[in-house]
Amino acid sequence: MSVASYFETMEYGPAPEADGEARAWLARHGATFGHFIAGKFTAPHAGKRLTTTEPATGKTLARIAQGAAADIEAAVSAARTAQTAWAKLGGHGRARHLYALARMLQRHARLFAVLEAIDNGKPIRETRDLDVPLAARHFLYHAGWAQLQEREFTDQVPVGVIGQIVPWNFPLLMLAWKIAPALAAGNTVVLKPAEFTSLTALLFAELSAEAGLPPGVLNVVTGDGATGALLVESPGVDKIAFTGSTEVGRLIRQSTAGTGKSLTLELGGKSPFIVFDDADIDGAVEGVVDAIWFNQGQVCCAGSRLLLQEGIAETFRRRLIRRMETLRVGMPLDKAIDMGAVVAPVQLERIKSLVETGVKEGAEKYQASGTIPAEGCFYPPTLLWNVHPSSTVATEEIFGPVLVAMTFRTPDEAVMLANNTRYGLAASVWSETIGLALDIAPKLLAGVVWVNATNLFDASVGFGGYRESGFGREGGREGMYEYLKPKAWSGRKARAKASTLPTAFGASAGFDVPPIDRTAKLFVGGKQVRPDGNYSRPVLSPKGRRLGEAGEGNRKDIRNAVAAARSAESWARATAHNRAQILYYLAENLSARGDEFARRIAEMTGVSAAKARTEVDASIERLFSYGAWADKFEGSVHAPPLRGVALAMHEPIGVVGVACPDEAPLLAFISLVAPLVAMGNRVVAVPSERHPLAATDFYQVLETSDVPGGVVNIVTGDHSELVKVLAEHDDVDALWAFGSQDASAAAERLSTGNLKRTLVDHGLALDWYDKAASEGPILLRHAVQVKNIWIPYGD
Repeated sequence: MSVASYFETMEYGPAPEADGEARAWLARHGATFGHFIAGKFTAPHAGKRLTTTEPATGKTLARIAQGAAADIEAAVSAARTAQTAWAKLGGHGRARHLYALARMLQRHARLFAVLEAIDNGKPIRETRDLDVPLAARHFLYHAGWAQLQEREFTDQVPVGVIGQIVPWNFPLLMLAWKIAPALAAGNTVVLKPAEFTSLTALLFAELSAEAGLPPGVLNVVTGDGATGALLVESPGVDKIAFTGSTEVGRLIRQSTAGTGKSLTLELGGKSPFIVFDDADIDGAVEGVVDAIWFNQGQVCCAGSRLLLQEGIAETFRRRLIRRMETLRVGMPLDKAIDMGAVVAPVQLERIKSLVETGVKEGAEKYQASGTIPAEGCFYPPTLLWNVHPSSTVATEEIFGPVLVAMTFRTPDEAVMLANNTRYGLAASVWSETIGLALDIAPKLLAGVVWVNATNLFDASVGFGGYRESGFGREGGREGMYEYLKPKAWSGRKARAKASTLPTAFGASAGFDVPPIDRTAKLFVGGKQVRPDGNYSRPVLSPKGRRLGEAGEGNRKDIRNAVAAARSAESWARATAHNRAQILYYLAENLSARGDEFARRIAEMTGVSAAKARTEVDASIERLFSYGAWADKFEGSVHAPPLRGVALAMHEPIGVVGVACPDEAPLLAFISLVAPLVAMGNRVVAVPSERHPLAATDFYQVLETSDVPGGVVNIVTGDHSELVKVLAEHDDVDALWAFGSQDASAAAERLSTGNLKRTLVDHGLALDWYDKAASEGPILLRHAVQVKNIWIPYGD
């Protein structure tokens, strides 16, 4: 072909990247790899291996070790041995190691980029220009946190040994997201990469040792899902950090329940891409290309649901189809292509099957007409038009280059459609009216919202989801907290076993006039209500004297309380100033009845009058504290390396169940309920099972303090049974369970239905009078979820 013909057709020729260095590295290892444990490669204990192939050709690429229980335990043991010395190295020492890892990535950037493209199938342009630079950025950024840790996280200590499981769509980048904050905080790591894409993790481990990382600080054990399950189950692991499918996330939640392991989950998504009629249409079309055809759509936060305002829908469709025709699908090492190969045949078949299902359910299919390689796992850019919101392709994560489109008329309808999913990872909003975009963003149930942009990531900006997209954050200050634990909680001891209840006795028989009966009811929706079952339980003093009765709440009572809490959504929209005033008002009204509450506490618990009064005074002070925090525990503004900002907003979680322990019945109740209320949540509280009257008396304070109905609901009864109901309720967004070890385990295990966030004490007693352990940010961080709203500016 002549030069003139190139100018005539404007066709690109192939521009392959050289892969000699990557192939040479494979050859040096005989294309066969063991695990990387304690600073060196080791053969698999059972001798089993897996074969990995190139997605673009189907050819064998390498053989990797299949991790068995002995391999996992060897890696965990190496990490445990190294952890104490690594933590004692200090922030500056760890910062220097992280800086060395960042520089190592930069020195070998082309090798990592090429190997990643071969192993994963994604275009070299993406690995070269995004994955590797951003991975290096994570290590540089977290080197800074390591340097500042002793000053910025003085009340925190490392978690210990971290088990990390990463997916195949961003193998190197996910490695950096996980490893960098863990090491910066003083933890050691056992990493299990995806079975399809383990090679860059092994290369990273090898080069990290050459860069001076101490043996055992980073260990890599390869294998399939069974290996990952062994890592999750290992008793020597203190935390699991997982990125992957929601289904596997549920299994991990169940497996770790009751073990005391920390857990963060970054799971699937079905992210909306909302385009209003005043948007820059051509800009939004380019945004769609980045949102769904980047990395062949194999992105958990891919903008896979296109929501178009009706007035521009047809124009947008024509321009989008025209743009699809210009996308080139080809070999990953060709620098002139836009899309590479899907990671594996099994994933390709899933994509094809779901597209066929979408067409059968009424969608119109458009596919780019360009040629794709005959061999390998390739799939063309695909648009499914006129998709019904309830169709399979609109609700299920396809994880491929498939966009589904539907229309809306009003902003409210756009929000309803966007939130019509069980996921909540990310969203994009496109409008030239910034006021409209910033009005919509907080209404979207997603952990990340991009305004007039998509797929923006940075180490300084937290990333993570709501609802079934998981919990926890990666990146930013909030991401560092995921790898730290409160120093004040480190020395907790197992709660003393509750003594047997004494035999009840009442007033002696006779003709004396008895006191007027005052059976405590439940408190639901701002009203005192009788329990559904019309049963009550006696409340006894330590000597067995009957002090009164409290309602025996059941499943229906919890259901009614959750419904009342859900209907009080306006509390989340109330100003922080308003919430602060009401908390101060609660303190004022509790203070006016302080002597009465002190007598009640003394009667129920048997403590002295002075001790009971101390508990009341501490409760009043705690309400004042959260009145103060209500308008001061704020988000922040991140300045990532782009022309724009990211607003890290603290948002309420929603409806939160709270189960309170028996000790300090009033103070513990207020210490758990007040931070949630201060941050705009609504609460369904189960007070102390043995001493519930402190909480049932408190609802009279609630009634006289302008607390809207449904913000605080109180259901008394059997602690373990009501915790079970709250954990299984899919309209409860989070659950705090303080009490027995069994209650903690049940809260975590049964919360898998909607993957609600949990905060439990694993049966370890908390000193509720210790402000460092039970007041302020230590609980407020669990009372909010962080939403990062990216706002680029300029042309």
